[in-house]
Amino acid sequence: MALHLIKLCVGVSEVDQLTAWGRRERGKGSPPVVHTRMTPKRVGELLEGGSLYWVIKGVVQCRQRIIAIDTIDEGAQRSRCEITLDDEVVRVAPQRRGAFQGWRYYEGKDVTPDLASWEAGEAPPELAEALRELGAW
Repeated sequence: MALHLIKLCVGVSEVDQLTAWGRRERGKGSPPVVHTRMTPKRVGELLEGGSLYWVIKGVVQCRQRIIAIDTIDEGAQRSRCEITLDDEVVRVAPQRRGAFQGWRYYEGKDVTPDLASWEAGEAPPELAEALRELGAW
């Protein structure tokens, strides 16, 4: 089972804002890159098909595949980590998640599943979340 990361998407209130950020980065000629202070120790496992799951407004709502993880200024007092992500933002079944700092490992057995393509007739995210909270979905 793949290993993933989960992180709060600060300053974003909906998935479309995250998608727009990715488009702006591509317009600059680079893929989306997330900056964090700590580099994961399990980089090899994350690069074997792992994704970064985004918590938006207290709910896991989408994910992006992790392409690369690089430590900048390794060993220096102000070292940091850059996580390069795939452009595609994949919506996932909504799942409540409490606040936390930084990122956390997200084991394959715990992840929320991807939603099927958003075609007419499928539940909007708000409805899907409400149904999950009630235990009806």
